[in-house]
Amino acid sequence: MKFRYVLVGSMFLAGCQLTGQDDVATTTNTPEQQEALLTHEKAENTQVEAVVVTPVITPQSQEDVWDRITMQLEMPVPENKRVQYYRNWYLKNPLHLQTVAKRAEPFLHLITEKVEERGIPLEIALLPVVESSFDQFAYSHGRAAGLWQFVPDTGRRFGLEQNWWYDGRRDVVASTDAALDLLEYLHKKFDGDWLHALAAYNTGEGRVFRAIRNNKAKGLPTDFWSLSLPKETRGYVPKLIAVADVIKNKDKYGLSITEVANKPVVELVEPNVQMDLALAANYAGLSLSELQSLNPAYNHWATAPDGVTHLLLPKENIARFNAQLAENNNQGIKVTRYKVKSGDSLGLVAQRHNTTVKLIQRANSIKGTSIRVGQHLIIPVALQDESQYALSAPQRLAKMTSKKRGDYKLTHTVARGDSFWTISRKHGVSHGELARWNGMSPKDPLRIGQDLVVWKKGEDGARIRTIFYKIREGDSLSSIASRYGVSVTDLVKWNALKKSAYIKPGQKLKLHIDVTKVSA
Repeated sequence: MKFRYVLVGSMFLAGCQLTGQDDVATTTNTPEQQEALLTHEKAENTQVEAVVVTPVITPQSQEDVWDRITMQLEMPVPENKRVQYYRNWYLKNPLHLQTVAKRAEPFLHLITEKVEERGIPLEIALLPVVESSFDQFAYSHGRAAGLWQFVPDTGRRFGLEQNWWYDGRRDVVASTDAALDLLEYLHKKFDGDWLHALAAYNTGEGRVFRAIRNNKAKGLPTDFWSLSLPKETRGYVPKLIAVADVIKNKDKYGLSITEVANKPVVELVEPNVQMDLALAANYAGLSLSELQSLNPAYNHWATAPDGVTHLLLPKENIARFNAQLAENNNQGIKVTRYKVKSGDSLGLVAQRHNTTVKLIQRANSIKGTSIRVGQHLIIPVALQDESQYALSAPQRLAKMTSKKRGDYKLTHTVARGDSFWTISRKHGVSHGELARWNGMSPKDPLRIGQDLVVWKKGEDGARIRTIFYKIREGDSLSSIASRYGVSVTDLVKWNALKKSAYIKPGQKLKLHIDVTKVSA
């Protein structure tokens, strides 16, 4: 009996458990209830601690391009007297880097991106500081031009066109690409040594190779610092290293450098037509000088009729430029109708209108150079007076030659057989100064008929003034010279006369006189 009770009890308990399971299994929830239940369970089971994500600081995320560059500088800064000398110079002349920063503002971001794309040291982005102080119109005594200071032959070798209309050495985008091509070429030539490559950029690869060979022959080290190179080159690489160090550690040195926004500022547009720069400026909503300063490669009033026509414009002005160009049926240049006169030639007509024979030929479908009196020519002409194109090559030259360099100014017209050396000896001045006064290099060729400015100094204590004397009845060169305390030779030279020249009443002569000796 005891066993029977136990068995029944066990069966009762088992039945209760089974019944309980059936009750749970058969309980149903609405879809809404099930969703709420799942949501609650997830909330309980997925509690995760909040993680603070620290943003990654990259050079590209900097607000100032200078910081973007300095975060990527990699060349060692040696304890070297030459590096120290240039570091001290930059620190003692803080306004220089302020000027450089202002000039660099439109171009620095563009150059930095191009250097980064090549994967080469970011010191290279600072090379225009050393080469040209970021002056896009810079021209050196060695015939080097532009931000990257290309000489004519090297420029052509690396694809930079140079003609009457356009000089690619001053084209900021084209010359940057060419400079980086050249530096990569030199880097490869010198087996990956950037200091040798930079030295060769300055003085030529042949000279650096010779210096290396000479040191090898003597059993001497062949690193840059051990090479016997020209004085300019020995200072060139240390100067770049010093300026990089100064900019990177400007806070340490207490130096202030104007920030340059780390964002694209300018962009190339391609009108695909010859553009008058004044008209392009109108289309873009810029002043003419603003447009010329961004496009220093164009020597005259327009882009080239054949070849390069692109323009570098501020990004915010590009939409307006494109819209205006389209609204004006892609008109890029103004034309005028000219009637050929007796004595005219295509060359003379081109010179008178500040253009080229080739452009007139193309505008009029002329193959040769023959024109006839009474013939009408279509002449592409500047929208504004030539003097308004203040940054064109002729206007920059006029400004340079008018800058006072002495007590009085002469004009020398180049004759057959003249050179900077012979002209400088004739006038008692330095041939280097003579070239510089005229915006040229002593190596530049002269052309017959070209006018050169010559600045002269008076004697110690002299006060030289320029006057114009109107010839009177009975005057002679000798009497005028005697009256004003000058020589007949000077009178002839100042006025480009012949010694036997006949002078007549009413004619005006230029004289440079010392007012302390003469009452004029």
